[in-house]
Amino acid sequence: MSIDSRVDGLCGDETHPCPDLPARDPRGHKGTFGTVAVIGGCALAPRVMLGGPVIAARAALRTGCGLAILAVPEPLVVSALASLESATGVALPVDDAGGLLPSAVAEVLDPVLDRCNAIVIGPALGGGEAIEQVVVRLASHARVPLVIDADGLNALARIPEFPRDIRSGEVILTPHPGEYERLARALHLDPVLPNDESRRGAAADALAQRIGCIVVLKGACTIVSDGIHQWRAHAGCAALATGGSGDALAGVIGSLVAQFHAAPTAMSLFDCARVGVAIHGLAARSWSARVGSAGLLAPELCDEIPAVLSQLRDR
Repeated sequence: MSIDSRVDGLCGDETHPCPDLPARDPRGHKGTFGTVAVIGGCALAPRVMLGGPVIAARAALRTGCGLAILAVPEPLVVSALASLESATGVALPVDDAGGLLPSAVAEVLDPVLDRCNAIVIGPALGGGEAIEQVVVRLASHARVPLVIDADGLNALARIPEFPRDIRSGEVILTPHPGEYERLARALHLDPVLPNDESRRGAAADALAQRIGCIVVLKGACTIVSDGIHQWRAHAGCAALATGGSGDALAGVIGSLVAQFHAAPTAMSLFDCARVGVAIHGLAARSWSARVGSAGLLAPELCDEIPAVLSQLRDR
């Protein structure tokens, strides 16, 4: 099966075909292709988590960004870099229990994020008031586009009237159905996601309109909406039902934003999101065609991405 037919098979809306992946500058260097910062991880026992940000950063690098920065709680930074040697690390200050210190985190992150082209926040970040403070500050103050995933979305859902803190048009949210439900309840939208695709699309549109952002509503039919335009992808691969696959998608989208959103031939955030969804789905299908429908590990999903990129550019 050709790459064109596989992309077309992912697209549920023939009036909005998946845009082409821009060519890669053969004379480029790591600075040319952008820097992605991934903020995540939790060192607050007993819920210690690190896999999410590492997977997101791995996916970002596999998608072609020049640099990935892993900003994780200080007790986890050595382990993070041991897991992904190609990334650089930023140690986020914590208290004696391992919880983030929001003011100190801001002081450490601000000069780092000024050098980035995209930010991914949320993978395995944990919960609590400190997390909410970190997330809402980034949502309102970050100078580059922000991809909010996982615990970043859960933090927003706990903040009353959080849309007023989000920079309109500069944020991509990537909720799965449970995260959508929490966000919808916080915004007094219908939290029930129907099985019907059209009604699910209407739900994604309503969330995007209410917040003023791009929404990637994940599922067997993933829907990307900017509140006006809508695109559907039937990723539909059972192999994606594995921990970390959503973190990988956030990293893919963040990488595309870093490389192409501010480039001379700029891609919109809406296009970055839907190309990212297509790449993610094709990578899973590529693995599944060789191995089967179960047992995919998120790092393996990331490692399928470069071949998919090559095929997309050659189609």
